[in-house]
Amino acid sequence: MKDYIEERALEIAKYILREGATVRQAAGIFGVSKSTVHKDVTERLPKINPLIAAMVKQVLETNKAERHIRGGKATKLKYKSVKA
Repeated sequence: MKDYIEERALEIAKYILREGATVRQAAGIFGVSKSTVHKDVTERLPKINPLIAAMVKQVLETNKAERHIRGGKATKLKYKSVKA
């Protein structure tokens, strides 16, 4: 694996842990696709640093469990602004 890919995977992981960010948020910040972020943290990161990979996995599982709530809030805001 090339050095810059390992560095990117670690930087993305640190960002996700620090901010509790979603894959989409991390992709936007680092200027890469969601697929790249997902591959970095689920496939590449465990080979680089298994401990950090386990912590990131927990954050991503929490985000996945809460995504229906965020979607509902976004829809509520959307229709609230349409009525106003």
